[in-house]
Amino acid sequence: MPFPIRTCVVCGEEFELKPDKPGFANRCPSCSEPEGSDDGGSGLASGDSELNAARRNAMRDMLYRKES
Repeated sequence: MPFPIRTCVVCGEEFELKPDKPGFANRCPSCSEPEGSDDGGSGLASGDSELNAARRNAMRDMLYRKES
């Protein structure tokens, strides 16, 4: 049974949709790779934790501030 032939929505290239293909079903394997997979992920994670801490502090201040 052959695999279905799909057309990538990003680059327009035709590819076979295999069951173990990572990523999106409507993108070819080269377009499905995550962007910045080289070394950009580690800096992003540290920025997210700082951003989340700032959000938690802002929510805490808004919820528990004393009305004068």
